[in-house]
Amino acid sequence: ALIESLADVGNIVVASRNGIPIYIRNLGKVAFSPRIRNGAVTRDGKGETVAGIVMMLIGENSRTVVDRVEAKVAEIAPTLPKGVKLVPYYDRADLVRRTIDTVAHNLAEGAILVTVVLFLFLGNIRASLITASVIPLSMLAAFIGMRWAGVSGNLMSLGAIDFGLIVDGSVVMIENITRRLDEDSSTSHRVFAAGLEVLRPIVFAIAIIIIVYLPILSFQEVEGKMFRPMALTVIFALSGSLICALTLVPVMASLLLKNAANREPWVARQCARIHQHLRAVSRANAKAVVIATCALLAVGIAIAPFLGAEFIPSLDEGTILLDVLRDPSVSLEAAIGDATKTEKSLLQIPEVARVISRTGRPEIATDTMGPDESDTYVLLKPRSQWRFSNTGELIEAIEQKLGRDVPETNFAFTQPIEERVQDMLAGIKADVAVHVYGDDLDRMVTVGRRILKVISQIPGAADPKILPRLGLPSLTMHVDREAVARYGINASDVLDTIETIGGKVVGQVVEDQARYSLQVRFDETSREDVSQLAHLQVAAPSGALIPLSQLAHFSFDQGLVSIWRENLERRVTAAVNVRGSDLATFVSHAKRAVAEQVELPEGWRLEWGGQYENLQRASARLLLLVPASLFLIFVLLYNTFSSMRIALLIFTNVLLAATGGIFGLALRGLTFSITAGVGFITLSGVSVLNGVVLASEINRLLEAGQSVDEAIEQGCRERFRPIMMASLVALFGFIPMALSHSAGAELQSPLATVVIGGLIISTPFTLYVLPILYQWMAASKRE
Repeated sequence: ALIESLADVGNIVVASRNGIPIYIRNLGKVAFSPRIRNGAVTRDGKGETVAGIVMMLIGENSRTVVDRVEAKVAEIAPTLPKGVKLVPYYDRADLVRRTIDTVAHNLAEGAILVTVVLFLFLGNIRASLITASVIPLSMLAAFIGMRWAGVSGNLMSLGAIDFGLIVDGSVVMIENITRRLDEDSSTSHRVFAAGLEVLRPIVFAIAIIIIVYLPILSFQEVEGKMFRPMALTVIFALSGSLICALTLVPVMASLLLKNAANREPWVARQCARIHQHLRAVSRANAKAVVIATCALLAVGIAIAPFLGAEFIPSLDEGTILLDVLRDPSVSLEAAIGDATKTEKSLLQIPEVARVISRTGRPEIATDTMGPDESDTYVLLKPRSQWRFSNTGELIEAIEQKLGRDVPETNFAFTQPIEERVQDMLAGIKADVAVHVYGDDLDRMVTVGRRILKVISQIPGAADPKILPRLGLPSLTMHVDREAVARYGINASDVLDTIETIGGKVVGQVVEDQARYSLQVRFDETSREDVSQLAHLQVAAPSGALIPLSQLAHFSFDQGLVSIWRENLERRVTAAVNVRGSDLATFVSHAKRAVAEQVELPEGWRLEWGGQYENLQRASARLLLLVPASLFLIFVLLYNTFSSMRIALLIFTNVLLAATGGIFGLALRGLTFSITAGVGFITLSGVSVLNGVVLASEINRLLEAGQSVDEAIEQGCRERFRPIMMASLVALFGFIPMALSHSAGAELQSPLATVVIGGLIISTPFTLYVLPILYQWMAASKRE
């Protein structure tokens, strides 16, 4: 009895009167008809097109998924009708490839710089290559670990890898070996003795760097997804480098450096000469040097609050997404015309290559947009063809152009991935959102508008909007319960009739594997105005047909487009994007302004969300992680030297390094972000290594019977080269990340800047201030 044709539908019997059947075809027209459209796609100002979206399963790799989709598209293409072709308009894998290229270039350039520094200071090509060989082997260890842990190679997992950091332990090992090779004994004995001297500082220094990354593994939610792979990759690489430093480097040195003589190269000799001069100056002006160091620390602490803060630097995806908002009463046809007008305007900008607008929602909705909203993808030409130096300037030009050409439409600027992530995580497409929770929706909207007006006046506010939006024309029908009672009609009968105005699904038609809704709908000519709706008839039990106007009251309203709820409460949100200011400073000013100018009814509350919510959560986590990392460092230092004074002395290096990181951010105009915070954690481990190497050598010489002055002087002289090499290879390894401007560089730059700035400050402290403090401490201990 399956329905197989339109005629079958028309022949369905509805009722029988005096033996005469009444068919559906007697009551209306049976026809194929599309569902009411709620969306459309337009492109390049040429009108409508058809678009498809590939949905990726959770846990899949976006690059490989796109590759498989491209292969399938190529397979489908020959089967398409003549004149139809599939053209990708947004390919997420493009960004993946560009960021991976950035990482690869930065790593390659870093490896070259590290190798050059090694050769300049060692002066021995074999020794340099032995040390450099640790890089690929450590990366192999990292890749094995990543494979085991299910971590993919991406901007975040590989973005913090510094080859200088990886070879630090091997640098200390090979430098001490080459210095001992001219002693009168067998090569293997000299290598073993040299390795034994630096074994402890190498193990503990690298262990400290590894341990400070462990707290990052406790990051949650967005920051956990981003930074746990980074921490795991660095831990795997450093573990591999430690094994190589203790095994491969000594073995290769004993095989390849048998006839090497300990002759320092010209660069090392010149640096040593300058070092001796600076040591003499620092000893002669010990108090002034220490006071200047304390002043430097104080200045760093003082400027830290003025850096500003954000969650993570915005990644330039290379594509602009416009969140387009129109009047809620707009029809789909008018929205399509508006989108086409917007596209034509955008294509007049030389930097714009293509424009695609997705208006409303498809039949199977992936979001709740109506015709009043569009996602407009603005595909850009290569940077080499731009008139502007950055995306911010281009956005300003687009904003001015659209303001002139399409003044009736509001635009908010974001990026495809950024917008989707914000929408999924915070439920709002904005950097800052102020959520109002209360018990009166109309008053909540009024308060929300007041808040939006206040925060829109804060410097840096852009793209203001309020959700839910008002202005949706609504025809409301209130059932007259006394009237329906008189006629013996149920309220549900009235509602069934009202539902049929727009279309009521009454069944389903199955055709092979496809299923189609069987829908009853009043003809358009029967529902063009309210007077026609008023004459629609509802059947009473007696058989009488009662006009709808006698059973319900009609009213026109300007209602809400939607109603938002969270945790069983209604929610109104005022939202803005932030441009030209950092997130933390903006929210600080906004909170103060809202508290002063907006009064909430009793029992109501505000919550601040959007990207700021992520920043708050991650900052709170860092407030726990950073002290935990510092405590772990101190415990390891104390266990290494069994001395509270020496542990505190070396620990001071961490504070000076952090000051250098703050100066680095300030000089480059960067704000504090979670990426920079990870940089400070990295720096705290790197800065300890030099202090451990120097203090271990001084302690060894003291145990050998030398006086404090002799031990400090000889220790500073003999450990100058490994300390300088370790600092310079780490510093130069991060330079490509700090200076890069390609895709993804925004995320790497703060981390690299912090480490570079910290090493520039902490290395002189280790070489010149730490020996002074050590001498004062030893003198105090003797007294």
